Amino acid sequence: MKSRKRRMMIAVLFVVAGAVAFAPGCNRNSAEKTGKPAAHAVVYHCPMHPSVTSDKPGDCPICGMKLVPMGEGEEAATPHTKTMYRSTMNPTEVSDKPGKDSMGMDMVPFEVTEGASASTVPGQAVVSITPQSRQTMGLELGTVEKRVLTREIHTSARIIADETRLHHVTVKVDGWVNELFASVTGQVVKRGDPLLTFYSPSLLSAQQEYVTALENKEKLASSSDADARKGADDLAAAARQRLQLWDVSEAQIDRVARTRQVEKYLTLYAPMSGVIIERNISAGHNLIAGEVIMTIADLTQVWGDADIYQSDLPYVSVGMPLEVSLPFLPDKPFKGKVIFVSPTLDPETRTLQARLEIPNPDLLLRPGMYGDASLYFSLGEKLGVPADAVMFSGKQTYAFKDGGDGRLIPTRIKVGARGDDWYEVVDGLKEGDRIVVSANFLVDSESSLKAALDAMSRGAPADTTRAGQPGQ
Repeated sequence: MKSRKRRMMIAVLFVVAGAVAFAPGCNRNSAEKTGKPAAHAVVYHCPMHPSVTSDKPGDCPICGMKLVPMGEGEEAATPHTKTMYRSTMNPTEVSDKPGKDSMGMDMVPFEVTEGASASTVPGQAVVSITPQSRQTMGLELGTVEKRVLTREIHTSARIIADETRLHHVTVKVDGWVNELFASVTGQVVKRGDPLLTFYSPSLLSAQQEYVTALENKEKLASSSDADARKGADDLAAAARQRLQLWDVSEAQIDRVARTRQVEKYLTLYAPMSGVIIERNISAGHNLIAGEVIMTIADLTQVWGDADIYQSDLPYVSVGMPLEVSLPFLPDKPFKGKVIFVSPTLDPETRTLQARLEIPNPDLLLRPGMYGDASLYFSLGEKLGVPADAVMFSGKQTYAFKDGGDGRLIPTRIKVGARGDDWYEVVDGLKEGDRIVVSANFLVDSESSLKAALDAMSRGAPADTTRAGQPGQ
């Protein structure tokens, strides 16, 4: 009974094997008999994911879009493939010829995309996107070109008074304030405006000595004694000079000389035009020689203290131009320059202070204000790539270069400083190369997916590193 069943199973196997062997021959004979070539199979693909293809209509398994027939132009854009060989034990060991790997085992074949260029970015594959799909995605290309790059540094600036335009008002004799004309901090004064009147016994004595010297000079004017006349002249000149050294104005001294009357209260005048930013006295104040009674600042030019981060230090130098803007005056930039860079770094904020010099003719910038500072540093003429084209992923930087025939090639690049909306190209691209500047992340997703599918088909581990937002 068992032998009978065994003979029946063997017979069935022979029949099936014969049918399989006979089928290709039938098809071939049928084509030969009719003399007509077999019809070209229609291939369907996803407009958003060209790597997804099918021999029948349906939906894309990735985005759910309806698959559409591939046209003639789209077939031409499909990259060719070629057979490569890899080790079964070490997937990174690859050869374009069959043979044995370093461990003596036979290498197995696998298919790879063939083109003029291949991806130089791990985890990314060359993708082919048709003109119709590019239009749907909003994909645009830019050009690598030489251009003058300008580095722009943004920071905040605290407005302070220009220390070279400050004047401390003092008196050189003791006394008492009688009347105060500049009695408000922030008051604007002009050079020669009266600040206060004060009484000083020392100045009264000096005036009296000057009057006496003038009277004695007049008495000896007609004397025949030349030495006596010279002595009287010298004495009057010394008395006048003493009043001058005590900051008594020429007008006051001339008035005393003309009237021969000693003035009880003398007036102190503003030595410069500006704004009173500090006042330490009031009426009746006891003045002490050398005491700073008020400070006047010329605010037609001010300083700004800006904090510069370590990464921007190579681009900050004395003399570089800048602009400062205020939040409530966005359309009125204030132009200036850097006049000083601190030699030390703040250990708490890890920033370095730069001193800005800013003309302020309309007095719109006030000490204590905060503004937005933009510093400009010229990098010179460099080979540049649009910033929107640069993709950053961990330690690798890359862009998608147009390879022709609809192919976009992930290309590893090295960029330098960023200027405006461009990066300096150090390596990886040359002048005239066309690169993707919009829809980068859609292309990146397609490239990563294709690389993962290729890795799965080869049995190799896929690189799942994802690209980050462009920036530096």
